[in-house]
Amino acid sequence: MTSKLKLYQDWKFKLSAYQMVLSLLDIDRITVAPPDGNAYRDERTAFLSGELFDISTDRGMMEILQEILSDETLNRDLRKEASLYYKEASDIVCIPRDVYLDYKKLIERSYLIWLKAKYTDDYSLFEPLLREIIESRKVLIGYRKSDKPLYDEMLNDYEPGSSTAFYDPFFETVKERLLPLIERVSKAERIDDSILHRYYPADRQKAFTHEFLLPFLHFEPSWGYQNETEHPFTSWLSQNDCRTTTKYVENDIVSAIFSTIHETGHAWYAHNIDPRYDGSILSYGVSSAMHESQSRFCENYLGRSHAFWEYCYPHLQDYFPAELGEVPLETFYRAVNLSTPSPIRTEADELTYPIHVLIRYEIEKGLFDGSISTERLDQTWNDKYREYLGIEITKASQGLLQDVHWSSGDFGYFPTYALGSAFGAQFYHRMLQDLDVNGALRSGDYLAPISWLKTNIHQYGASLTASEIIQRVCGEAFKPEYYIDYLENKYGELYGLD
Repeated sequence: MTSKLKLYQDWKFKLSAYQMVLSLLDIDRITVAPPDGNAYRDERTAFLSGELFDISTDRGMMEILQEILSDETLNRDLRKEASLYYKEASDIVCIPRDVYLDYKKLIERSYLIWLKAKYTDDYSLFEPLLREIIESRKVLIGYRKSDKPLYDEMLNDYEPGSSTAFYDPFFETVKERLLPLIERVSKAERIDDSILHRYYPADRQKAFTHEFLLPFLHFEPSWGYQNETEHPFTSWLSQNDCRTTTKYVENDIVSAIFSTIHETGHAWYAHNIDPRYDGSILSYGVSSAMHESQSRFCENYLGRSHAFWEYCYPHLQDYFPAELGEVPLETFYRAVNLSTPSPIRTEADELTYPIHVLIRYEIEKGLFDGSISTERLDQTWNDKYREYLGIEITKASQGLLQDVHWSSGDFGYFPTYALGSAFGAQFYHRMLQDLDVNGALRSGDYLAPISWLKTNIHQYGASLTASEIIQRVCGEAFKPEYYIDYLENKYGELYGLD
């Protein structure tokens, strides 16, 4: 076993090296790579993906992984790690290599086609590719020979243990309790958020972000770096190399602010995982909803709180004295917590946000059970927005084409955004019992809540499951009621509802 464990450690290192290179290429492609070099890069990226496929599915290593799994004398973390690697390998080893690489090539070229379709508001440019991606995903998942429905397999990939049987009642609860609340809020006196949509030059927004906000969030240049892209994201190569992006919108002062807080929440999670897991699947295999719980926790439970802005707002005013100098804190705080139906998920308020996710969940289910087609999918999308949020979508860029996820084949990921928000509410309820969160934020101590998250959640990485972490932290299983109660209480108070 000693010699086999040495082979295992060498294999794991080689795997992490290829993954690092491919991650760097992906970050580069989305941020700064010149488009005319795409064909050259994509061909070589596909080659590296093929090499990674061969390493990941090495039959001899899969046998060693099985031996590690069955040896009860080995420590728990090692066996947990081996089980995750084995599951990952099992999901792709059944796929013919050429089929796998064709899919990777398809995904590599899809980003720029999606981007062009979005910029030109032309869904017809993206529709054939989307149809091809969906059919390819069906083929890839079909090789697993699973008894589960296709969409359940994809849901489980992002949130282990989940399925439509898990998500359906969750989203039913969201619909039953939040849609009536959204309707009541829409009839209440509207909060004026016009101050957020004055002209805010991008260069001054960048100055605020890099000179104040990122240092306040303790996103240190020694381990973190922020760039710009069309659709903000976070990627990490290791515990001490975390890359985030944001997007500056000159008629929306808080768009980049909240995307920055959100993405650095992901980065903090990656950075705070126990160092002994670095370079291992235990450092990145944590469930998607758990990761989203941390980014949305930072964005909303911390970043949209009154205490957060009691400290940060005077600094924002210093950068925009003409625009915000005479605007009271209370006016700004209410504006950033305004609830009103809008087309863009990433800019949605906390109350309507889960409805954006619900719409995507219902569409994805339909795409994979055959009840929804990619043909006229933009119209299906618009119909659902009209039904649930009462708004008309007039541009494809503000509708079906707004998110990058489907161009990457990431079906099954969207539901984790809402689930992560719900996880976050339960963690917030627990944190308030252990820590004076508002007092810390009011004094500018952002690290206090981050340290609590590190101790209770981050450090474990994927060594524990999401349900195990929730049970350990909260002393009970997941309960979506915390999320719904939080939203009802917050927006009831903001809008003076009984």
